[in-house]
Amino acid sequence: MTQMKYILTGLLGIAICGSSCKKWLTVQPKTQMPADVLFSTESGFQDALTGVYIQLKSPGAYGKHMTFGTIERLTSSWDVIANSTDQRLGLFNYADEGVQNSLSSIYEVEYGIIASINAILGEVDARKDVFGAAGGYEMMKGECLALRAYCHLDLLRLFGPVPGNNPGGTVLPYVTKVSRVPNQHLSYDEYKAALLKDISEAEALMAEADPFTRYSQAELSNPGGSSSPFRPENTYSGWRYLRMNYYAVKALQARAYLWFQDNAAAYAAAKAVIEAKNPDGNAKFRLGTLSDMSAGNLNLSAEHIFGLYDFQLESKYKTDFSSGLLKKGSAVTTVKNQLYGNTGTDIREANLWELVTLLNGSKCYILKKYRASTEATVVAPFQIPMLRIAEMYLIAAEAAPAGEGQRYWNEFRTSRNITVSTLPADPVQVQLELVKEYRKELFAEGQSFFAYKRINAPKASFLWVPSAAVINYTPPLPLSEFAQ
Repeated sequence: MTQMKYILTGLLGIAICGSSCKKWLTVQPKTQMPADVLFSTESGFQDALTGVYIQLKSPGAYGKHMTFGTIERLTSSWDVIANSTDQRLGLFNYADEGVQNSLSSIYEVEYGIIASINAILGEVDARKDVFGAAGGYEMMKGECLALRAYCHLDLLRLFGPVPGNNPGGTVLPYVTKVSRVPNQHLSYDEYKAALLKDISEAEALMAEADPFTRYSQAELSNPGGSSSPFRPENTYSGWRYLRMNYYAVKALQARAYLWFQDNAAAYAAAKAVIEAKNPDGNAKFRLGTLSDMSAGNLNLSAEHIFGLYDFQLESKYKTDFSSGLLKKGSAVTTVKNQLYGNTGTDIREANLWELVTLLNGSKCYILKKYRASTEATVVAPFQIPMLRIAEMYLIAAEAAPAGEGQRYWNEFRTSRNITVSTLPADPVQVQLELVKEYRKELFAEGQSFFAYKRINAPKASFLWVPSAAVINYTPPLPLSEFAQ
């Protein structure tokens, strides 16, 4: 099997995902929608991009396995059954067939999403004239380029080498078009250049076109409303915080540059997001506080620079969390002491975990971050965080010039209601200190493994790592990638 499989899978995904749009079904059956018909109108492009977002929030991608599923097993975030695939993921046993299948599935799904994105990008320039709304073309192309970079960055962070430890040769394909010709694997530097180019182009396209730069989240949530100054030609440009918007591009840029060990560029991008303002002068994004969690906003949606709206999140929570499928320990010390240090004040320590009794009478601790309710009057509880302002503060604390990082560290810790501490002078010690916050802050968001891998953290820095584990940050590529 070659890379072509993933391209075809992605194109099929557009047809399947787009079928959820009523407009799609009123035109032609989903299996008979040719590209020249789909992409003959602006709404057709919008339907196709909606299909991409549906793929992104599928269980095989960021609806589970790239947030709180498979990727979290690599850091032993959840209790496991002995001799299971989940246990072997935590042991970094990449030779195991179950482990290979789990990681291969992620590889396939990510490249499938990329293929769907490329199908749109392959038509958008030639059909620029179908976009009637101001900025419609720029946002469509910019979103797609940035989403393509987002997926490619995660593939590199999972399957690529530890930063600064590149053995040479090639890494992965950076796929930019739909083709029947198998995609060639690029060198690390070529892959990096292609990824950063996509982000840079997306930034340039969206800087003026994205209404999020001119309106607040509240205003974007009420397009055309009597109380909102945001009156777009097309309401598709509303709710930008649930899409890959301009600030999400900058946040992705910060994440990517930090991975590529360019601290100056990472800091500049993170700072731009942190300092972004609404027209009234208030911060575009703010750090969540105790009051948010006390009000039931456990996912701190005010921090979401980009989040996926998933109306199935409530049922996923019942299936994966409240059922005890994803649990961590039965003693209070496991989470409160080991993860948070038993501060007694940390808002995450106090609000995000619950001791439940399962049907078999056993007790365990479950995470409440993804607990949503259909009784809520806003979409916030149903958001899966993809990029958060908290991460930008952690990036700034690490990447800022000497002496400047402390300010961001202070603001972050204050928001979490924990004692402010002084960052070490040694950059390596700063990273080791920050990785503790990454695993607390981004628990079940799929970022802990990448945080460990980026700094090549030693086994002693891991929490809950099995004693038999031999840390291996570089899973092999799927065997199917080399099949003829």
